Amino acid sequence: MNSIKNVPARVLSRRPGHSLEAEREQFDKTQAISISKAINTQEAPVKEKHARRIILGTHHEKGAFTFWSYAIGLPLPSSSILSWKFCHVLHKVLRDGHPNVLHDCQRYRSNIREIGDLWGHLHDRYGQLVNIYTKFLLTKISFHLKHPEFPAGLEVTDEVLEKAAGTDVNNVFQLTVEMFDYMDCALKLSESVFRQLNTAIAVSQMSSGQCRLAPLIQVIQDCSHLYHYTVKLMFQLHSCLPADTLQGHRDRFHEQFHSLRNFFRRASDMLYFKRLIQIPRLPEGPPNFLRASALAEHIKPVVVIPEEASEDEEPENLIEIGTGPPAAEPAVVADLFEQTFGPPNGSMKDDRDLQMETLKREVETLRTELDKIQLEAQRYVAQLKGQVNALEAELEEQRKQKQKALVDNEQLHHEVARLRTAQLEGERDHGLREEAEKKACATEARYNKLKEKHSELINTHAELLRKNADTAKQLTVTQQSQEEVARVKEQLAFQVEQVKRESEMKLEEQSDQLEKLKRELEAKAGELVRAQAALSRAEQSGLELSSKLDALSAEKDTLSSVVRQRQAELEEAQSLVREKEETLSQEQQRSSRERGELQGRLADKESQEQGLQRRLLDEQFAMLRVTAAEAERILQDAVGKLDDPLHLRCTSSPDYLVSRAQAALDAVSALQKGHAQYLISRADASALVAALTRFSHLAADTIVHGGATSHLAPTDPADRLIDTCRECGARALELLRQLQDQQALLQAQPGLVQTPLQGILQLGQELQPKSLDVRQEELGAMVDKEMAATSAAIEDAVRRIEDMMNQARHASSGVKLEVNERILNSCTDLMKAIRLLVTTSTSLQKEIVESGRGAATQQEFYAKNSRWTEGLISASKAVGWGATQLVESADKVVLHTGKYEELIVCSHEIAASTAQLVAASKVKADKHSPHLSRLQECSRAVNEMAASVVASTRSGQEQIEDRDTMDFSGLSLIKLKKQEMETQVRVLELEKTLEAERVRLGELRKQHYMLAGAVGAPGEEEPSRPSAAPRGGTSKKPPLAQKPSVAPRQDHQLDKKDGSYAAQLVHY
Repeated sequence: MNSIKNVPARVLSRRPGHSLEAEREQFDKTQAISISKAINTQEAPVKEKHARRIILGTHHEKGAFTFWSYAIGLPLPSSSILSWKFCHVLHKVLRDGHPNVLHDCQRYRSNIREIGDLWGHLHDRYGQLVNIYTKFLLTKISFHLKHPEFPAGLEVTDEVLEKAAGTDVNNVFQLTVEMFDYMDCALKLSESVFRQLNTAIAVSQMSSGQCRLAPLIQVIQDCSHLYHYTVKLMFQLHSCLPADTLQGHRDRFHEQFHSLRNFFRRASDMLYFKRLIQIPRLPEGPPNFLRASALAEHIKPVVVIPEEASEDEEPENLIEIGTGPPAAEPAVVADLFEQTFGPPNGSMKDDRDLQMETLKREVETLRTELDKIQLEAQRYVAQLKGQVNALEAELEEQRKQKQKALVDNEQLHHEVARLRTAQLEGERDHGLREEAEKKACATEARYNKLKEKHSELINTHAELLRKNADTAKQLTVTQQSQEEVARVKEQLAFQVEQVKRESEMKLEEQSDQLEKLKRELEAKAGELVRAQAALSRAEQSGLELSSKLDALSAEKDTLSSVVRQRQAELEEAQSLVREKEETLSQEQQRSSRERGELQGRLADKESQEQGLQRRLLDEQFAMLRVTAAEAERILQDAVGKLDDPLHLRCTSSPDYLVSRAQAALDAVSALQKGHAQYLISRADASALVAALTRFSHLAADTIVHGGATSHLAPTDPADRLIDTCRECGARALELLRQLQDQQALLQAQPGLVQTPLQGILQLGQELQPKSLDVRQEELGAMVDKEMAATSAAIEDAVRRIEDMMNQARHASSGVKLEVNERILNSCTDLMKAIRLLVTTSTSLQKEIVESGRGAATQQEFYAKNSRWTEGLISASKAVGWGATQLVESADKVVLHTGKYEELIVCSHEIAASTAQLVAASKVKADKHSPHLSRLQECSRAVNEMAASVVASTRSGQEQIEDRDTMDFSGLSLIKLKKQEMETQVRVLELEKTLEAERVRLGELRKQHYMLAGAVGAPGEEEPSRPSAAPRGGTSKKPPLAQKPSVAPRQDHQLDKKDGSYAAQLVHY
């Protein structure tokens, strides 16, 4: 199974004229088909024929390139089963594939690790196995790459092992540690697989179990070799190092020895492995490494793989079967005919000899062609290698050019940095020049500032226009739009004031500049006066100062020119100020006009809003009127059904009528609130419409169910109930007519409908059936008593099963003993699961009582919730009764006095009873309660154990029952025809009996449903369902000691959501 055999000659094709490309395409196609068939999402083991084709492909191409090219494209993250089967195929390819497969897998280590990490983070049963399997594969790849002396199949001689270990103790020590790690990964994988499986024969023969167990065949092969090598290395270490130094190695080896021995023992006991692999038996105790002579006692464990069946070797063609003679298929048919009825004459043997000789000649021809193809392939590979070497040389040249370009780039970066430094220095010089020119550009800067201010005014105006457009859009809404307009108007006023303030600030700034210029002019005038005074003094001083006078005259001319320049600048500034004042006045006039236009638009929008408000009020009332009209039609239809003859067959329970009446009373209160809110604000009728809709449906439902309840009530209460329903309908219709009129809307009184609804509620409570079996004061004690009785019944069942198991071991043997032990073990597991469920249910019940009773006592809480208490008691009785029946059925099956079907039915019944107990406990439990979560887990465990009982029973039944072989050798044609007719008659009789039993089962289930409805009185009955009960009778509940009512269900029909059998709950 796991070894590569020689490829049969008949699988090779003659392919004359085909090129290497065609052969490669056919090979890729075959590999793709094999990979897709081997690695899929079906929960079944990988077929050996597909895995063998993949392994042959690795030997064909001397590597795993094709395998990985297709494996990478598989959607492994989408399915854990797909990933598990991928790991299995990869393990087989590593063991039996070409040696180059190991190096190809090394390139994809990251892909394998990512798949394992992905499924390790998810809570999936297969996902956890995939995580462990990938770790094992990565360890295997690393080990064989580090130690190439060991092939992936781990089959080496002792001489190769000694050569790989060497004479250095450190190398031997390290190799031993690595083999221990290798063994740990393999044992961890096997333990994880067994942990998820039940070791029963029935489970190991299922496809889901075989899918998990199949990879363990390769694990067993690896572990057998690793065990032998570790024993050899440990003895070698003990011959070189002290015993105390190797104490840790011995402890680790002993732990692995016991785990491996347990693994081999459990695997050898499974039927699945018995036909696929012969597992060796390990000794009872580990070798004694302290005694060197113990090495001679060590026996190498050998794993034997049996020969595979011939039909599994060649179900399909591996490559492409050459076109043979046209008579090939008829020859096969003739061969089958010959094997069945014998050869017609003696000439067939000679023809077959000729065919064999022809086939031999074809084989020789094919071998010659194959050699030619291999030589051509070698030449092609040599050409490709030359091309690869040329490309590598070109790649090396490109790398050198790249390095040179990087050096040039670095030099350019340094040159750019130097230029940037010189540029910064030039910028600093330019800044100094700019500072020298700032004084000359002061006047130009003032002009630019005024120009920028003018641009800001223009932008502000444009912004105002945009805000005006936004305001016009926002005025189209209703009351909220009005508030937005007010805010926008305030913003506009604020912005206009802000523009005014800015204009005034700019005017003040220009005035300050003008004052500054005036002060400078006055200073220059003062200087001129002083210069004139100095000139007069100079004239008086004499001729000796004439030269100074000329200088002063020149200075006077200069100052005069400066004064004239200052005056010209002042006039320019004054003209600019006048222009800005005119522009400001124009902007103010434009703003006032726009403000007036906005106020006019605001008035128009207010008028439009008033119109919209009136329209809104009309639409709200129209909606209310339409809703009231529709509600009136609903109530008229409900009142009309009271006199409808077809409605006389409809029945309902008083409990459901009480719930509907209470809901209708709550709806009346909501209707009163909605009516009051509408009278306060008629712009919003949503609350009144919603309350009116709910009230109409609930009131109509109450009236209809009141009439249906009266059909099962006594005459006097029934008449009073009908009259009260009519009165309720009349008052409700009168209220709806008032709501449709604006004048009468103010005088409408929804509270008038409460009186007839309260009357219906009171009559429904009077008609409710009274519990006749147990008083409410005794319910609390009854709950504890029944829970204790259930626990005692389960304990007694466990003891009886143990006694039956001991008796079966003494009274039977062989297959019968194996079947009885498996059935009783599964029954014991089921009883333990039920006992844990009852204990958890008791804890949850105490939590419910403590959280719900408040200041009341426990008895008062049970009396207040009598329906729930009675349901809990019924469920507890059902569990105890089911446990007793299961033990009795198991006893009969073991003693061969009962039927296996009785045990299967009892398993179904006890699963349904525990589901009833779980549902009864969940009714009043908090959904976040930890006890409730544990109870649900226990319920799932009970279902799994019940399914295990069913599987064990059916498996045992198949093993015990005898199957008579049909021998028709002594019958003639007439006798065969006669027996055929008798068999047909028997088949018709059995079919008729089966049909009669099915009709009887249907009637029993109908009666079961009727009793369950009478006992439980569920609140949500279908009013249209006819009932055969008389009007004057009242339903009475049977005593609690009876078998609980459970809804019928098909075999193996599980509720997938809750993990429990579907059951109908009663008494709560």
